[in-house]
Amino acid sequence: MFGRVPKKSDNSRYYEILGVPKNASSDDLKKAYKKSAIKKHPDKGGDPEKFKELAQAYEVLSDPEKREIYDQYGEDALKEGMGGGGGMPSPFNIFSSLFGGSPCGGAGSSRGRREKRGEDLVYPLKVSLEDLYNGTTRKLSLSRHIICSKCYGKGSKSGALMKCSGCQGTGMKVVIRQLGSSIIQKMHHPCNECRGTGETINDKDCCPQCKGEKVVPEKKVLEVIVEKGMQNGQKITFPGKADEAPDTITGNIIVVLEQKEHPKFERKSDDLFYEHTLSLTEALCGFQFILTHLDDRQLLIKSNKEEVAKPDSFKAINDEGMPMYQRPSMKGKLYIHFTVEFPDSLSLEQVKALEVVLPPRPSRENMKLDECEETTLHDVNIEEEMRRKQAQRKEAYEEDEDMHGGPQRVQCAQQ
Repeated sequence: MFGRVPKKSDNSRYYEILGVPKNASSDDLKKAYKKSAIKKHPDKGGDPEKFKELAQAYEVLSDPEKREIYDQYGEDALKEGMGGGGGMPSPFNIFSSLFGGSPCGGAGSSRGRREKRGEDLVYPLKVSLEDLYNGTTRKLSLSRHIICSKCYGKGSKSGALMKCSGCQGTGMKVVIRQLGSSIIQKMHHPCNECRGTGETINDKDCCPQCKGEKVVPEKKVLEVIVEKGMQNGQKITFPGKADEAPDTITGNIIVVLEQKEHPKFERKSDDLFYEHTLSLTEALCGFQFILTHLDDRQLLIKSNKEEVAKPDSFKAINDEGMPMYQRPSMKGKLYIHFTVEFPDSLSLEQVKALEVVLPPRPSRENMKLDECEETTLHDVNIEEEMRRKQAQRKEAYEEDEDMHGGPQRVQCAQQ
């Protein structure tokens, strides 16, 4: 946080309002405020302005960051917004937080300490398409932290904890640096003495089992049930099985399924796709072959009578796709994509034999062959050809830019 350095002003008035010395501890401040707040409360006939000043003094001095700025730069620094947090809170809110109810003696509402939620632990689990089709059970070995059973998460034999003297129990330290003559920088960082917890344990009182860490490591084996029809990327959650910590709601362990690529099948939702190549003879004269499914069943696949299989065509088989998640008796479709493998060349005798059985060629009677120029066809890899031409165009464009000193811009002539 940056700001101007104000002129130093009185930094003792708040201490005088509370009636405490400048080296007063946070407990001393709290006791002094409670005692004065009861006497000066407006309901007891006190002056509302005096009560407001009292609350303001306590709000500043009970906050280590604001107190440090106040001690160094005085009240003006806080008025200029260097104390952080904006305006002062209501004096009645402070009163209520300390006395646990309404300042008027009513029941009021006081919330207990809210537990924070621990982080979830995420583990990837590689599975095959066969696992997702048939279902399987896998064991996952992992390490986590659990509450120490000897000290019940207190970290010490007696359970007594001391407020960290380095950060006054806040878990954070504030460092103020002067940058030049008119700028300061306020930096926050976790206290290195208590590692950001705000508490310390006497070395002699440390728990012998967890050494004051409050948690101990545990090896755990989870049984992960992969159900039929589960998807790639699907999450399997184990509630409350992540790292434990005091005053913390334990997070979950989340297992994320990662499907490995299959050499034959491809999955799309609840459907399966299978690639199969036919010879030209099979495509024209009929075919049959055995397809080994993901559950090792043997399916006989054969063409219909007198049907010709066209290149890049699809056929479907109902109820042979993936089982539907949580409805495994229902399945999607199995699609077979056919490609046809043509021979590289034919002999003259083969051509003549085919001409007898195949439909005739288009008639040449209307072709004026004498007026045509003859051409020569050659093999080409079209994707590689397009990549090469694109690279050539890019290279030519860059050379043109270098020659003309960069891209040219057209500017409008001013009238």
